[in-house]
Amino acid sequence: MNLGMSARVAPLHAAVARMVRDEIAPLDAEYLAQVPVGDRWQFTARQTEILEGLKTRAKAAGLWNFWLTDSDKGHGLTTVEYAYLAEEMGKSHLAAEVFNCNAPDTGNMEVFERYGTQAMKDQWLAPLLAGDIRSAYLMTEPDVASSDATNISMSCVRDGDSYVLNGEKWWATGAGDPRCAVYIVMVRTGGEATAKHQRHSMIVVDAASPGIEKLRAMEVYGQDDAPHGHMHIRFSDVRVPAENILLGEGRGFEIAQGRLGPGRIHHCMRAIGQAEKALEEMCRRALSREAFGKPLAHLGGNYDIIADARMEIEMARLLCLKAAWMMDQGDARAAAPWIHQIKVVAPNMALKVTDAAVQMFGAQGISQDTELARQWANLRTLRLADGPDAVHRRQVARGELRRFTQEKV
Repeated sequence: MNLGMSARVAPLHAAVARMVRDEIAPLDAEYLAQVPVGDRWQFTARQTEILEGLKTRAKAAGLWNFWLTDSDKGHGLTTVEYAYLAEEMGKSHLAAEVFNCNAPDTGNMEVFERYGTQAMKDQWLAPLLAGDIRSAYLMTEPDVASSDATNISMSCVRDGDSYVLNGEKWWATGAGDPRCAVYIVMVRTGGEATAKHQRHSMIVVDAASPGIEKLRAMEVYGQDDAPHGHMHIRFSDVRVPAENILLGEGRGFEIAQGRLGPGRIHHCMRAIGQAEKALEEMCRRALSREAFGKPLAHLGGNYDIIADARMEIEMARLLCLKAAWMMDQGDARAAAPWIHQIKVVAPNMALKVTDAAVQMFGAQGISQDTELARQWANLRTLRLADGPDAVHRRQVARGELRRFTQEKV
């Protein structure tokens, strides 16, 4: 099991790290400062200039679509190799999109590549791969516990050459973006007589379809994440061509597992990068700020806090790399327990390190004068995104108990 940085990815890692550090991260604050200028849900000229300029430079340098592991459309990296690049992207608000490695587009592009028809690939995958449009993935619903996806209830009824969709979705990440052109939607197509995990399907919906209404932007600790956003959406008799169903009725869970596995681990990779960034800021603050006649580093238990942060980052990185290696072996079922573990460990670790950095900065740490408050909110949200901690822990525990009993657990 080789979890080290390969010779192939080392120069890519150096180039990505340099671009994040020298070109992308320095523009994060200016980009975010443009959000309240004019319409929050449209890009200002300066935001477009920043983002498209960076994307153009990344594309020209060949630093594009790294996430396409084991594919002839990207760099053909392994998941382990990609992990090192994704960690660097976690250190900047804009970096993932600059390299066209941003959620939820990566997961949606994987769905189109693996399960889509040629027409879907031509209409949606090609412009997504080029970074010309954005997409959203609609799964969670407001009236059911969507952590148990068998509860998902959006109605999808066949009517001639179309399906008709009725219901509501929320936390549709990216659906507020004016560039968002397509949704992949988890719907219910089977009745009570159908096996529980064959009642759901996934369908591709043009975001401009009549009958789609954006009710509101969901806020994360008071922030609406404009212009990207997490939208609450209502579908009222939305007609979708029958050929837009992915793989056929009843295949929704199969597709979801193929999509969510890579997505979960990509989030964890970036979380480790966020933890590294927080630790760096914590250390710089601890050495430069004085109180009671001493640098903060020499006060209280700050040595222990810094040491624990370093050790916990290293442990989480190793677990993330092992989960990535398990994915690279091609057995999704064998990789699943490791993905469940890192999906709990990485966000909690990064949240703890970020919180320690906030504490080191004092009141400034919770203000707009650092990126720590925004980062903390994002990481706290990650403990719920793609399944809450309790669901992943349950799966890990079930696997452990199964080793010692023949009973169903």
